Amino acid sequence: MRRIFHPSGLQQELKQTIPFRSMQQEAYLSLLRTADVLERRVEAKLNEFGVTGTQYNALRILRGAGPEGLSCSEIGERMITHDPDVTRLLARLEKRGLVRRVRAKADRRVIHGKITPTGLRLLSGIDKPVEKYGREILEHVDEGKLKRLIELLELVRMPHASEE
Repeated sequence: MRRIFHPSGLQQELKQTIPFRSMQQEAYLSLLRTADVLERRVEAKLNEFGVTGTQYNALRILRGAGPEGLSCSEIGERMITHDPDVTRLLARLEKRGLVRRVRAKADRRVIHGKITPTGLRLLSGIDKPVEKYGREILEHVDEGKLKRLIELLELVRMPHASEE
């Protein structure tokens, strides 16, 4: 008896005619596809304010750090998506007057990033629209499912967290 093939939603999106090799492969690719869809939408929104998602993330981290700022390595550890060159990221933000780079007194090789008043003003203008947009992106998913999604994503990340 011949098995009837019913493509999944992801298979249809990708116009893939053969099944995935495993559920793990399908789940992994679905995560990547979902992250890409959401990231492109948020990047488009942030572009209205002249910043990228990575720049916005770094500015929020520095705002949270307070007046002492953080070293490049500390910023890198807190980033949502890995950026291999935080030093260059800070240099671009400094050129725009959004952050200051200061050498640490104890170790002159270490550079600390500190958000400027201009950077704080930019963030205060971005915060509400981006927060509202983030809610709108997921408003079709009820709270119980969102909670379960968060738990499942943490479960997926957990065994790999130590590799970071």
